[in-house]
Amino acid sequence: MSTDLNHRVFDPELKPGAHNAVAVCLRVQPAEKVTLIADWACEEIAASLVAELERCGCRYRIFVLEDLAPRPLTDMPQAILDDLESSQVSIFAVQAQPNELKTRMQMCDVVNRHKLRHAHMVNIEKKIMLEGMRADYQKVDELSLRVMNIVNKAKSIRAATPAGTEIRAELTSDYKWIKTSGIISSEKWGNLPGGEIFTAPLEVNGTFIVDGVVGDYLCSKFGDLKATPLTLMVERNRLTEAQSENKALEDEFWRYTHRDENSNRVGEFAIGTNLALTNVVGNILQDEKIPGVHMAFGDPYGAHTGARWTSSTHIDVVGRKFDIWADDRQIMSGGQFLV
Repeated sequence: MSTDLNHRVFDPELKPGAHNAVAVCLRVQPAEKVTLIADWACEEIAASLVAELERCGCRYRIFVLEDLAPRPLTDMPQAILDDLESSQVSIFAVQAQPNELKTRMQMCDVVNRHKLRHAHMVNIEKKIMLEGMRADYQKVDELSLRVMNIVNKAKSIRAATPAGTEIRAELTSDYKWIKTSGIISSEKWGNLPGGEIFTAPLEVNGTFIVDGVVGDYLCSKFGDLKATPLTLMVERNRLTEAQSENKALEDEFWRYTHRDENSNRVGEFAIGTNLALTNVVGNILQDEKIPGVHMAFGDPYGAHTGARWTSSTHIDVVGRKFDIWADDRQIMSGGQFLV
């Protein structure tokens, strides 16, 4: 594999998405230094990002994970952590592998400590660069702010879908709502493509039908779940049941959400706000940004939300075509925003 990303040929159709990432979402300046972390699977996308960094004129360092350590990683390579210490911006464009979440948390510890503007592009692929990464992120940011100004005042959110989701999240002002609309600031790193607002819920109860996708490395393994959805029962913020005709999915999801004492606890309650997205593509990085509700079991991103508990795991679940109410106000019908 070639890791000379400065000279790697890439499809010119990647340019608009790469420009959005570097110039619009991260707003990289010529005087800044950027750490770019990639892997063999994402070389072409990384090369398009390098071309934009070159155009910006900033300093940057490139790291390809397989050049530094065998995959899956047991720890984030120290050379990467050291380089992040002197950067203002970082980009992580890598395909997830089993049991590597700990290494991403190690990276994010440095990002959070130094308040880097960090683009988290786990499982980025070409079709996402051509779809979600081409969104008008100023419009996504404006919508995200409008929705956040409503849910910020709500005591609860109810969500339902034609597939049978019926879930209620009780909220607390002790936990902050966070906007990750694609416009990334030093206060909160963000996934790209962007387009969501999220908080740690006080308590969630009900049924969530996962007829979209599940997160982490399970996403690439099981893909779009429309034909074999995963039914989740949640009581007092804890996962109590998980059922699917796909028994391999059911078993692996259950084991993933029982690795530590908080792996089965709802740590994130989120609303997707990327208006460029209409269909599930089978990739959590993009699909969780589709207008609608998604949740995650495990770590609540307490450094940002204010939740005081932690977990070594974090796995998202996504459904389709939501109706959403903030207290008594309906803000979405059939996956379409009403605000």
